[in-house]
Amino acid sequence: MTQPTQSPDLKRIARDAMRAHELLPDFSPAALDEAQRATAAVSQPSRNIRDLRNLLWSSIDNDDSLDLDQIEVTEALSGGKFRLLVGIADVDSVVKRGSAIDDHARANTTSVYTAAEIFAMLPERLSTNLTSLAQDQDRLCLVIELTVDADGVIGPASVYRGLVRNRAKLAYRGVAAWLQGTDAAPAPIGQVEGMAPQLRMQDSVAQALKRRRQAKGALDFDTAENRAVTAGGVLVDLEPDPKNRAQELIEEFMVAANGVTARFLQAQGRTSLRRILRTPKRWDRIVELAKQAGEHLPDAPDAMALNAFLTKRHQIDPTHFADLSLSIIKCLGAGEYVVERPGQALEGHFGLAVRDYTHSTAPNRRFPDLLTQRLLKALLAAQPAPYTDDELAALASHCTEQEGNAQKVERQIEKSAAAMLLGPRIGERFEGIVTGASEKGTWVRIEHPAAEGRVVKNYQGFDVGDHVRVQLLDVDVNRGFIDFAGAR
Repeated sequence: MTQPTQSPDLKRIARDAMRAHELLPDFSPAALDEAQRATAAVSQPSRNIRDLRNLLWSSIDNDDSLDLDQIEVTEALSGGKFRLLVGIADVDSVVKRGSAIDDHARANTTSVYTAAEIFAMLPERLSTNLTSLAQDQDRLCLVIELTVDADGVIGPASVYRGLVRNRAKLAYRGVAAWLQGTDAAPAPIGQVEGMAPQLRMQDSVAQALKRRRQAKGALDFDTAENRAVTAGGVLVDLEPDPKNRAQELIEEFMVAANGVTARFLQAQGRTSLRRILRTPKRWDRIVELAKQAGEHLPDAPDAMALNAFLTKRHQIDPTHFADLSLSIIKCLGAGEYVVERPGQALEGHFGLAVRDYTHSTAPNRRFPDLLTQRLLKALLAAQPAPYTDDELAALASHCTEQEGNAQKVERQIEKSAAAMLLGPRIGERFEGIVTGASEKGTWVRIEHPAAEGRVVKNYQGFDVGDHVRVQLLDVDVNRGFIDFAGAR
């Protein structure tokens, strides 16, 4: 992903926040030296590496992303079934365990994306070049292959190594607009014969997978995450970036691929690193939120009932759905990494409505995915696992902790960026929606820029979901504070 350019103050705040949360903002000289000397891992096809370069592989990611972790391709089979192949960048072939680069990745465990600066888990020469599945480049991959029927039921699956070539680098918004019929096909689609029907087929398979998961209770949220808008490399706005159909396509493929990975390791009697979301302890609060909306949920946690409630509220009140989504997500709690040993049956992922789930599809950006890749490659080579169960358990706990720290940094810098954008607009009035109202304070979100602030005056009578007018009183960029007063 392209690094944003921003004011020195915001960059300083971001770097200070990284250090405050025990994250490394810079690579060591040894890691940078390793990156400079590294070369792309490309091998000739062999008995253990299948040559799949002739397939119509493509990638779909953010507009400016260059750290491409995965590519996809589908094939129609008889009986209304499909073969889905997901290729995952073989980062382990370049980033060796115990290297200086690996030490940095192990310390941070994730890339941290802020409006001021992107703190990549791997040096840019690797993540956006040597270990990226860049268009028109031969690259080694781990391939996750599975069959899917018209009802979204996953059938036989396998994992193996392959040599691939990305035929089209695509972006979410352009592909989504084309799939939905609101814009012409992005140029790379028309430049590759057969790519248009290939992507239509991928979309069809993804929608079948989505319907299947939703029927099992998978939760469909819209959290309206913000996207930094730049002009000339300088931040000029924060705007909501709702999930689109192309993002759904990739999300469904990744959920399916990660499930296959988890089951593959389990079937071979190997310890795996799982990603779980426990049954929510704050279900009573979710029941209360439903009651406030005039709906009923059962007393015991029920994913299918919750999904039906969310679907209904999205149809009835799409304007407030992002706020409802955020409230419920907070009640669900955070996902975590845990170790599953052979013979165990851990809790699955409540939000995705799957029991078998891991993170394996983004090894350029997440250390757990690189760990899982190493576990898979050792299994495929009939070698012992590269980590002991105790080592994996310690790494799982560390990855969960650092993921939380990274999210804190991202949220803090988003707030500081919003405060910076609003600094010149003290005294202006804005239309907003109340996102929180309790003894702890009253909060309002405005749209331009997309920002949330505390109402410190004239908030009496404000309640969650109310559309209100507020006046900007003050900002504190360093702390990310935005203060409003109700303007009736």
